[in-house]
Amino acid sequence: MLVQLVRPLVRSQVQMLAQAQSASGKLVGMVSQWLGYLGIHAEVTQLQTTGNRIQVSLCVGKPEQCTEAEWQQILNNLNQDRTTTAEEDALTYAAMSIAQQSKVQRLLASILQASGQDPIAEWADLQPRLTAMGMDQAMLVGIQSALKVPMPMELLVEQLEPEVAAFVLSKAIHIALLDHQISQAEDTALKALLNAVDRKVVA
Repeated sequence: MLVQLVRPLVRSQVQMLAQAQSASGKLVGMVSQWLGYLGIHAEVTQLQTTGNRIQVSLCVGKPEQCTEAEWQQILNNLNQDRTTTAEEDALTYAAMSIAQQSKVQRLLASILQASGQDPIAEWADLQPRLTAMGMDQAMLVGIQSALKVPMPMELLVEQLEPEVAAFVLSKAIHIALLDHQISQAEDTALKALLNAVDRKVVA
């Protein structure tokens, strides 16, 4: 799985940075290397510490999985004078219809079940962790109800709106990583959601 492959690599590089006399050059190379694993060509143009954080500025080139036409369209979109923020563009749970909210609840319940644990039995421990992810009480009540009548992910993603899939995917990833690993069932469920998001790009 991706998590098991990447984390040991990151850990070894963190140890290398901690032991290096001149960590700046090494970190610049590591950032470019990490993005390179994703097929993204990036150059670090600025690196400095601010408090207990590291601030990095990047110059990013066309990713390997991106066509020239797609890259040009991305550049054109970024160059446009847009007045809306990313948060305004994204679909929020409150703005969804009742039917869409029900889909969200069932999909997140399916992700919880894919962990192999018993989310109903562990609900008392799960609830505060889900609340910390930004889920309100109404959503949690819906998820808890959906856990009692499970539905397979394959059915849930059929004709799923890409915007709803994107909303669910962001939370599903956090849920899948609650135990710091991704099971085969969780990986399959996440890929199904990702495919539903990709339908928006194809369309």
